[in-house]
Amino acid sequence: MYLFVGLGNPGREYAHHRHNVGFMCLDEIRQSYGFPAEKAKFSGLLTEGQVDHQKVYLFKPLTYMNRSGGPVSEAARFFKIPPDHIIVFHDDLDLAPGKVRVKQGGGHGGHNGLRDLDVHLGPQYWRVRIGIGRPLHKEGVTPYVLSNFSKEDHEWLDFLLPLLADEVHLLLTESPQEYGARIMTETSHGI
Repeated sequence: MYLFVGLGNPGREYAHHRHNVGFMCLDEIRQSYGFPAEKAKFSGLLTEGQVDHQKVYLFKPLTYMNRSGGPVSEAARFFKIPPDHIIVFHDDLDLAPGKVRVKQGGGHGGHNGLRDLDVHLGPQYWRVRIGIGRPLHKEGVTPYVLSNFSKEDHEWLDFLLPLLADEVHLLLTESPQEYGARIMTETSHGI
């Protein structure tokens, strides 16, 4: 079993923010693989389905980004899913817009959602880092991540989200890094 986690903030006013790209990824995976409607559980939204004959839970914590760890750890404990079968989709300021990297463990890089996950799970879960770019000035980070994707961003985002869902089966293989490599190869041709 696997637990796919999308990081974001709950509420209609945050739905299209850069910080919510993790939620957007899970919505795309749910739709692409025909998962049933989400239900409220563990202070979040949960659904379960199959990806390549593997049981996968999709989970979006609804406790706001900086308090994501508690609900995720509660769901992981309940389903007895170890950290190496937890895959977290999240925004990353340190990657160029539309770039994707996959890694297991490591630091949180100042990302408050990852920081809280590390406290509750330890660092050994997998991360699908989705680049959103960085504003020019440090004081502009919060308004930047808490603003909607721009029209220009949608040129890559509308291509990337379906691709992330289509190739998600690669995360269930022996080498999940292949997922990031495949996505980058496809986006270099498509964007």
